Amino acid sequence: MNAIVAWKAEKLFLSLFPTLENHPASALLSPKGVNFEVQALMGIKASLVDPHGVLDNWDGDAVDPCSWTMVTCSSDNLVIGLGTPSQNLSGTLSPTIGNLTNLQIVLLQNNNISGSIPSELGKLSMLQTLDLSNNFFNGEIPASLGHLRKLQYLRLNNNSLSGECPESLANMSQLAFLDLSFNNLSDPVPRILAKSFNIVGNPLICNTGKEENCHGMTLMPMSMNLNNTEDAKSSGRQKTHKMAIAFGLSLGCLCLIVLGFGLFLLWRHKHNQQAFFDVKDRHHEEVYLGNLKRFQFRELQVATKNFSNKNILGKGGFGQVYKGVLTDGTFVAVKRLRDGNAIGGEIQFQTEVEMISLAVHRNLLRLYGFCMTPSERLLVYPYMSNGSVASRLKGKPVLDWGTRKQIALGAARGLLYLHEQCDPKIIHRDVKAANILLDDYCEAVVGDFGLAKLLDHQDSHVTTAVRGTVGHIAPEYLSTGQSSEKTDVFGFGILLLELITGQRALEFGKAANQKGAMLDWVKKIHQEKKLELLVDKDLKNNYDRIELEEMVQVALLCTQYLPGHRPKMSEVVRMLEGDGLADRWEASQRRNNNNDTTKCSKTHEFSSSDRYSDLTDDSSLLVQDMELSGPR
Repeated sequence: MNAIVAWKAEKLFLSLFPTLENHPASALLSPKGVNFEVQALMGIKASLVDPHGVLDNWDGDAVDPCSWTMVTCSSDNLVIGLGTPSQNLSGTLSPTIGNLTNLQIVLLQNNNISGSIPSELGKLSMLQTLDLSNNFFNGEIPASLGHLRKLQYLRLNNNSLSGECPESLANMSQLAFLDLSFNNLSDPVPRILAKSFNIVGNPLICNTGKEENCHGMTLMPMSMNLNNTEDAKSSGRQKTHKMAIAFGLSLGCLCLIVLGFGLFLLWRHKHNQQAFFDVKDRHHEEVYLGNLKRFQFRELQVATKNFSNKNILGKGGFGQVYKGVLTDGTFVAVKRLRDGNAIGGEIQFQTEVEMISLAVHRNLLRLYGFCMTPSERLLVYPYMSNGSVASRLKGKPVLDWGTRKQIALGAARGLLYLHEQCDPKIIHRDVKAANILLDDYCEAVVGDFGLAKLLDHQDSHVTTAVRGTVGHIAPEYLSTGQSSEKTDVFGFGILLLELITGQRALEFGKAANQKGAMLDWVKKIHQEKKLELLVDKDLKNNYDRIELEEMVQVALLCTQYLPGHRPKMSEVVRMLEGDGLADRWEASQRRNNNNDTTKCSKTHEFSSSDRYSDLTDDSSLLVQDMELSGPR
């Protein structure tokens, strides 16, 4: 019955909007109005055991799965990402995953999933990243994985896989990283083309005492039988003689290469007139790290017109962002990190950017790639045509109330993913309107996550440097330098006030300071039921009064002085969706009333004015909020 209703609704929708009949997403609908991707995802859900209910909002009657948790869609509403790492999921992985033919990323690591790896994964011709590590998968590695010609990053380590490695894995020319360690695999092992390949911890391949030889196998010809020792004994002298000749020839060639390279560097030094060009950069090598592309510095230099000031999209504490156009016509945003030569070593930087790239959600800004030279560190992101929330709040046409509500909910979902669904979790530390970007459909996309930790490495190994924006920084972070998820929750509360007022926190705070500290003033206005004084004047009367009060209450809950009193982002999302706000607000009011009655000495009475007075003052010690000059 539900399928018939969905079919009729779909027919009516297409009759009203006939231009959408050829939309890519419409091809996913059967004649009965059933979305094949919904069916595939529901098959996956049915075969998994979900103790924490992270898949509860997966609805088999839905037409569009793009609002579901753990599901990422493209701008065409096609499912391109499935990520449920570290959710204590058990059960098995359903073969219906093979019907999600647009998938590019699958992240199921650190769960308790068992059973065999579905051979249907071989149908996912668009797949670039597959991580099934740290589960209980058993049986053989499907030979069909060799059909994934676009796969760049494959982790099957720490499972119970057995049998031989399929010969088809040798056909995966795009594979940059392969980890098969700590399984029960056996010989023979095919010649793997991956730049990084690990097979340690497989007892039938790497016997005890020989594991040292199996660590981090890289570009190693693996077609030979690793247990063939008789031939080695019979031809020992012959091999030793050949090795001596080969060593001599190699040494001579190496000397010639070093001499030639030295002459090349000298020639480039004399003839190179481009200030930003670094001759140590690898110009002709296309490198991929996991699902990231390593760009050439020259490529990004050309794309941004030599990092022209005219191409600057924004400035901030992490560096400058430039608009760029790649040779294939793709628009990108290139973030040139400040003090690039001080941001750790190559391995450290690569590890951090890889972790950032694995955070995939429709409300997070996707990292396309990176560039690294001895003196530069650059990150490449998709270009966001609608810019940031900060710029749009100042621009025309005015963001309507409904769009502002959707931006708040989208940003909350992105932060929820970073805090509770990422492994390891990521604390943003600079949540503000300038770091919430808008895609072509004005959907919120959280940017700059992971960069605070990345830049901390240039200062120390302890994450105590205060990074953020005046007006958005939680009091405990400001005073101790210690951040937590609740630090981001505080920043999100300030973001809600920015969406309501249409002003940056500093502007709003300075205006409010004439009437008392910013948050005290908001509380006073709420108590006096004069919330219209908060609303952006450009909205005029085009907003919902009930929704306004609810958003103000969520903002005040998020900005409570004690971190333990603030809600988690999962609770914030539920409250914005209309669930549980009344109870949470009532509990906070009871707590505040009890605190007021138990104060026994003026020396222990701290008003919100005292607590937040330094949040609205300028400080040279903090990163100032900077206006974006255009979309990003």
